[in-house]
Amino acid sequence: MGMTSDIGLSALKIFTGILGHSSAILADGIHSISDTVTDVLVYAMVRLSGKGVDERYRYGRGKYETLAAFLISIILVVVALGLLSEGLQDVWSAIQGNTLEKPHIIALIVGIVAVCVKEGLYHYTRLLGNKTGSKALKAYAWHHRADALSTAATLLGVAGAVFLGEKWCVLDPLAAIAVSVLILVLAYRMGRPAVEELLEVSLPRDEQDKISAIVTGVPGVMAFHNLRTRRNGSLRVVDIHIKVDGNMSVNDAHNITREIERQLNDALGEVMTNIHVEPYHGHNHCEKAQLTTDN
Repeated sequence: MGMTSDIGLSALKIFTGILGHSSAILADGIHSISDTVTDVLVYAMVRLSGKGVDERYRYGRGKYETLAAFLISIILVVVALGLLSEGLQDVWSAIQGNTLEKPHIIALIVGIVAVCVKEGLYHYTRLLGNKTGSKALKAYAWHHRADALSTAATLLGVAGAVFLGEKWCVLDPLAAIAVSVLILVLAYRMGRPAVEELLEVSLPRDEQDKISAIVTGVPGVMAFHNLRTRRNGSLRVVDIHIKVDGNMSVNDAHNITREIERQLNDALGEVMTNIHVEPYHGHNHCEKAQLTTDN
């Protein structure tokens, strides 16, 4: 759906930009071509991440989604810098006394249609991303929103030029500059968590505290340490060492780990756990403090 709409909108904008003498709509159409590349990228990454665990990918392929989110943020940065550069050049040209070309009203109509379509795709894709927990789909939703904002900014310039006269054509590049900055902010918000996940940054403190509370609340767990957490796409990975009664049977210790896994999945969603069981030595004072101090 996204790919078809992007191809159609790109062709329509480029055609309208040429026919309606609107360099802004033409540039926006060229910008929309990048969406098609993004469509292919997201589709490929989501398909790869959905293959699950195998002998080569023992933790699954969730990082493919993270990589897609990171690459989309890079595309947004490149597009935003291109819009910023073009807008600054046009503003400078207007300051020097040059008159920017007045677009035809058809450019305004096509722009309004494009904004409505892209905003609808943003809400649709974001809903799918929230339901599936897919970082790539959430990132792609923001890409639709960024494209809608870019076109909306272009519409301000087109509307000013159409209804207020040629001297107001400078509204187009000024609006493009403002939106390019906004797109850069969106790219940062999208790219930062992707980079953190690729670098295997720990889960947020509130989630770590929740994990600690769950582990210590399971009957039979007397202490824990070496809690390590990270994300792998929509999957949370938790590694932890727990301490139990040294006289406990292997079967009982195993049941404790199963209960921890169950509660973590209920509280946090899909969690991959690696729980190492150790005997608890009550005479060791440091061991008693591990319930609340270890990470």
